[in-house]
Amino acid sequence: MRVIKPSRIHGFGQSFPDAKSSLNAWLKVTRKANWQGLMDVRATYPKADGVKVASGRTVTVFNIGGNKYRLIVAIHYNTAKVYVLRFMTHAGYDGEHWKRQL
Repeated sequence: MRVIKPSRIHGFGQSFPDAKSSLNAWLKVTRKANWQGLMDVRATYPKADGVKVASGRTVTVFNIGGNKYRLIVAIHYNTAKVYVLRFMTHAGYDGEHWKRQL
């Protein structure tokens, strides 16, 4: 998969040092992946979830750092691209206001 804006992953790691190694591991695995759908993603990341947002699209949410953080991406399986959208704490994710912004 081609990760669009991997610099955002590195920036998240700078802002949240305790998540840096998990984010780097996610980036490495994702770049080598050949996901065709959410079931493929779940074969690698069983806790990954597809979440419908206000735009009507579905984003994929990954638990990062032992469930302390959430990484939200848009996966375009037909073009093998992963767009990095958001990174937030578990508490920020639970607020669900982010869904209205996507």
